[in-house]
This record gives sequence, C-alpha cells and structure tokens, in this order.
Amino acid sequence: MASSIVRSPLNPISRHVTCKPSPSDHRSRTTTAAAVTIHRPYSKQRRRRNVPVLACSLQSHNADDNHNVVGGRSKTELQRIADDSPNDDVSKDPNNNTNMLPRPLSSTQSSNSVSHLRVAYQGVRGAYSESAAEKAYPYCEAVPCEQFETAFEAVERWLVDRAVLPIENSLGGSIHRNYDLLLRHRLHIVGEVKFAVRHCLMANHGVKLEDLKRVLSHPQALAQCEHTLTRLGLVREAVDDTAGAAKHVAFHKLNDTGAVASSTAAMIYELNILAQDIQDDSDNVTRFLMLAREPIVPGTDKPFKTSIVFSLEEGPGVLFKALAVFALREINLTKIESRPLRKQLVGASDDNNNGYPKYFDYLFYVDFEASMADQNAQNALGHLREFSTYLRVLGSYPVDTTML
Repeated sequence: MASSIVRSPLNPISRHVTCKPSPSDHRSRTTTAAAVTIHRPYSKQRRRRNVPVLACSLQSHNADDNHNVVGGRSKTELQRIADDSPNDDVSKDPNNNTNMLPRPLSSTQSSNSVSHLRVAYQGVRGAYSESAAEKAYPYCEAVPCEQFETAFEAVERWLVDRAVLPIENSLGGSIHRNYDLLLRHRLHIVGEVKFAVRHCLMANHGVKLEDLKRVLSHPQALAQCEHTLTRLGLVREAVDDTAGAAKHVAFHKLNDTGAVASSTAAMIYELNILAQDIQDDSDNVTRFLMLAREPIVPGTDKPFKTSIVFSLEEGPGVLFKALAVFALREINLTKIESRPLRKQLVGASDDNNNGYPKYFDYLFYVDFEASMADQNAQNALGHLREFSTYLRVLGSYPVDTTML
C-alpha cells in the first residue's frame, strides 16, 4: 500500500511576481519580495525511497475547509502526527516559536547545500528523473510520483518539499505538458539541473541480443535510439517511462523483450546490460527544473536565469516589440516557446473562414540570462508589461554551469 507523509499542517501561500511599467528606465523599481519557505529539518539517516506519492492520494477537498483540513485530516491531528514523528529534530518546547517561523531561502540554498529534503520526481525507481533529483539535491529522499501533475500537487500539498521535473531535451525538444502545468500551478522555479542521458539496452539474464524481438521504453528514448534499434531489427513499443519499461521486463521475466533505460535501472531490477550508450547522438542532455512553494531571493553573485510567461494582443510586429525589450538592453534569450492559451479563442469569425476564429491566442514562455535583482532586467519587464496582456515571472534562479 502506498503511503504519503504530510510534512506541515500549514497551507502554502502562493505568489507570483510582476513588474510595474515605468515611463523611464532610469526610474528606480522595487525588487522582488524576499521569499521564504517552511520546512522541518530531517534526521541524518540514509534516504528512504519506498514512499511513492500516488495520484489517488492527492484528492481535492472543499475550498471552504482548506483553513482547517489538509489531506483529509484536521490541523490539530496533523500537528500531533508531526510532533510525534521520530524524524523531526525540531524542539517541542511550546514556548519556543522560532522553529515554526518561515525562514528565507537564499540562492545559495536552492541547490545542493539543502539536504534531507523530500523531492518528488515522475516515474519509478531508476528513472533519469530520480538521478536528476539526486544531482540537484544530494542526500535527499527521492519520492516517485505517477504523473507530472502528481509531483506538482505533492509540493503544493506539503507532501514533499521540492519537485525536479524535465522541461526540455537537447534531442527531443520541449516537454509541453510541464510548460502547461507551470501555468496551471503556482510553484516557483528555484533552480535548474542538466543531466546527461546515456541509454542502455537491457534484458533478463540468459537472454542474448539475437533473442530479442521487441523493446520497451519511453517514446523519447525510443526516438533517441532509433538508428541503433532499427539496425538491430527490434520492434519498438512505447510505455510511460524508461525505468518502468525495465521494471516490466524484469517482473514478467520476458525472454524476447528488452528495455531501453539507465544503467541504474538495470542494477535495481537486476537486468543484464546488452549494449551501452546506444543513443544516436552522444550530446543527449535533459534540462530539469527545480520547483518549490516559494521563490528564492535572486542575487547577482553568480550567473542567473529568469523564466517568464506572457501573452500579447494580436497585431503586426507585436512579438517583435516584445522581444526587442530584451535586445535593446543586451539581455540574451536562451529559450522561447509558444503554447496555445486554452479555452480562449480570440478574433471575430467571418464567412471566408467558415465561421471559425481568424486566429488563436498564444502564451510565450521565455528564458533570459539575467537576475531579477538586476535593474536592467526589471526595466525590460516593466517595458514588456506596457503592451502585454498577461505577464508572470516563473522564477529567477542560478544557472547550472556543471556541464559547460
């Protein structure tokens, strides 16, 4: 039976940051508010990986009861459970209230300096996402989730402290689902981690390469190994994730089926690696986002990246004007992604278009190399807000330079 742990009875307070326009770039602007997060320290013991978060455990509750009930339990009951937890080192002195106060999270604490956290990832044990979570937060307790949205909700409901989820791959492109979830939920990007993907072809012990007829894996993994799998004459079948494919092959003791997954998955599920590094391109890197309930305090002491999402009115040259606010200030853009704004069609229909709208409304996701603590970046967003219909800062966070 899957179980989950509620770390705090407090309801998270979501916030997002926008920049107010100003007639002049020389006018002083207010920086982003100091961000805080609440977490309990964990006892120094080895990680526990056997507590998955399932979608069924994240049930919705009546909004009217949110102040009194969390996860189906009263605040009083949850506080009692937290107080009785043997993994908490927090003082139980009723007169000591300092342990329950929010503590600021600085940019230096957004990554590997924070340990003993519960970090959600999508997939099962052995997934690349699990390895990315461990790279982002060494010594964390990696918590598997069934779906991407389950990981988002686990952070929002205080079941975990962070989430590490993929956003783009150097070969497969963007993970559109997570772009949509970033907008739907109120989590903040507090960091990024780039992870080199090295695929292995594996099977049960005693099964030889010539015995294989088909191979299971995630669709992107299969696409990234297309040339190798075609040369071997294997039928490709897509499943939810790479580690799940390895687990399926091992559990059902398949003798004619292999899996494409990580070497870690092969070790966990006791499979034999028949071929290593079978990806078509050795430059196979996935970028993951580190998500939290509260933003970090941006700094200027190291390279920073800022992620935003905005929408614009329809018209000639509007997108050009939006991007020009960064070019005029010599701010480098590292990513731009457009996604349709669902349930909102704009533009009048006409007879020449068979009654359908002339155009659709789009959201634009942009990453740029600057910190929100930089006046230049604030001026750029203030300028953008003058003609955007919607603007939200998803996060301002340190750049992962480990693979540069």
